[in-house]
Amino acid sequence: MKWASAISEQNILESAIQECAVAVKEQMAGEAPDLAVVFVSAHHESDYERVVPAVLEEFPSARVFGCSGGGIIGNGLEVEQRPAVSITAARLPDVEMVEFHLEGDGLPDLDAGPGSWEELVKVTKDQEPQFVMLADPHSFPVPNLLMGLDFAFANSVKIGGLASGAQQRGGNALFLGDQLYRSGAVGLALCGNITVDTVVAQGCRPIGRLMRVTKASRNLLEELDEQQPLSVLRDLFQELNDRDRELMRSSLFLGVVMDELLDDPKQGDFLIRNVIGMDERSGMLAIGEMLKEGQMVQFHLRDAETSADDLTAVLDRYANDNRENQAQGALLFSCLGRGQYLYGRPNHDTGIFQDKLGSVPLGGFFCNGEIGPVSGTTFLHGYTSSFGIFRSKY
Repeated sequence: MKWASAISEQNILESAIQECAVAVKEQMAGEAPDLAVVFVSAHHESDYERVVPAVLEEFPSARVFGCSGGGIIGNGLEVEQRPAVSITAARLPDVEMVEFHLEGDGLPDLDAGPGSWEELVKVTKDQEPQFVMLADPHSFPVPNLLMGLDFAFANSVKIGGLASGAQQRGGNALFLGDQLYRSGAVGLALCGNITVDTVVAQGCRPIGRLMRVTKASRNLLEELDEQQPLSVLRDLFQELNDRDRELMRSSLFLGVVMDELLDDPKQGDFLIRNVIGMDERSGMLAIGEMLKEGQMVQFHLRDAETSADDLTAVLDRYANDNRENQAQGALLFSCLGRGQYLYGRPNHDTGIFQDKLGSVPLGGFFCNGEIGPVSGTTFLHGYTSSFGIFRSKY
């Protein structure tokens, strides 16, 4: 397995693809790639139809996969608010790639059996597929797909992001094989000698203590440790320093422990969801996630410093746990709300990645939503950096 990644800021699409191709071919040292992952900024929207033919002209044996993005990542660099094209290519011996394009009205019912989902994505559970997926946020119900794939392929990784750069249906681009799609979702099921590790950095840190949900109705949090949640928040507010009090007013989240067997959850073990409403009369909170009694939760805060610390912590954890596993390539699906908007400087997340994992070829884009697992269940996130890290299985 061999990976390479390149990025170009050329204004002319074909020139940008050619510049990327030259760099990729040099890194591949004469090996023809089997996969070319292409991300194209919205500045090239009028030329989306020419992306796949131009890439195939450079890499005729490659499977093309990719989408449009509001910001583009390639060769470990992040380009925002400017024209950019990135190509991340891979030589994947002994790996079968099965491609699929889906439309929202073609999904099985959520009570359908595993066979319906296997038929949908053209692979079976026994093939042990790993999924990389891209979707149009204006036309496709991503959570339904994730629930179905988790049901049918419980042990398979699902990683990816939602195309960005357009404000309405039909404005984004999805690339797969020799086709351009303007709606739905595209994906690759990777089977054989490949492993996809995931690192999901949700950009938050916990405050207060771990508590149990003692009463809840759908997404309404009614009791925490048999207390009104709003009363718990008022007490917590008094314990915080001035900086955290200010963050609590504008950037408060709830972290839900998804693995019920964890006694001491750490960063990366929580599913972070928005606190979307408060009822002064009842003391209840509305949360951007369905809740159930017995779950362990903890309040969280988010800002640039916290987000940087969280990313550093989860990548440190991955690096320490995988010293014997050589990462060979990676894709980064990062939220449009991160990058320079959050940190005030470019290449923040990619810089930390390279600091922790070295010069692994890294491409990706800034998404309208990020797909990645938390404690074995796959979710659609916001404000997250979701990494797919590729290596040989054997």
